[in-house]
Amino acid sequence: MSYPPQPGNEQNPYGQGQNPYGQQGQPGYPQQGQPGGYPGYPQQGQPGGYPGYPQQGGHHGGVVPNAYAGWFSRVVAYILDYIIFYSIPVILMVAGGPSAVGEDPGALYYLGALLSIAALVLWGYLTGTTGQTPGKKAVSIEVLKESTGKPVGAGIGIARVLLHIVNALPCFLGFLWPLWDAKKQTFADKIVGTVVVRKI
Repeated sequence: MSYPPQPGNEQNPYGQGQNPYGQQGQPGYPQQGQPGGYPGYPQQGQPGGYPGYPQQGGHHGGVVPNAYAGWFSRVVAYILDYIIFYSIPVILMVAGGPSAVGEDPGALYYLGALLSIAALVLWGYLTGTTGQTPGKKAVSIEVLKESTGKPVGAGIGIARVLLHIVNALPCFLGFLWPLWDAKKQTFADKIVGTVVVRKI
C-alpha cells in the first residue's frame, strides 16, 4: 500500500537546495555586490562607476602635470586682461591728472583710481571663483588649486593678484620663473599653491 509523500520529502526537480529564482528570487540576474553585478552596469566604487555620472574628485580629477599652461599663453592672457580691466581707469587717471607739478589731480583721476581698485578685485574674484578671466578664456587656460584641481576661491584669487608685486621684484623674475620651473609656477603661484593649466 502506497502512502502520499511526507512533507519535506518531495523530490525537487531542480536539485536539492536549488532555487530556480536565485537567492533573491530574481531569475537570471546576479545580485548587487556579487561578481558581475547588474548586467552592463559596473558597481559603485569600481573603475568606471555608474554610467553617465562623474566620479568624485577634483575639478579635473586632479591636475595633470603635462597640462601646465605654457609661458607664452600666460603672457598673452595677462596682457589681454590688463587691457580689459585697466584701459578705462588709466585713461581717466591720465585725463584727470595734474597738468603741472604741484597741482592737485582732478575728479577724473580719483574716479580712475577707484575703478582700478575695483578692477583688481574683479580680476582676483573671477580667477578664484571660476579659474578664468576674459584673457584666460581667450587662450583656454585656467588657475586651479594644485592640491585639489579646483578653483581656489575669491579670497585666494584676490591675494594671488596682489602678490603679482612679488613676481615683479626683483626685475620681474617671478613672471619669468615659469620658463624653467617644473610646474610652470610664478612666485605668487608657489605662495598660494596654484597652478595654471590648459582648459580641458
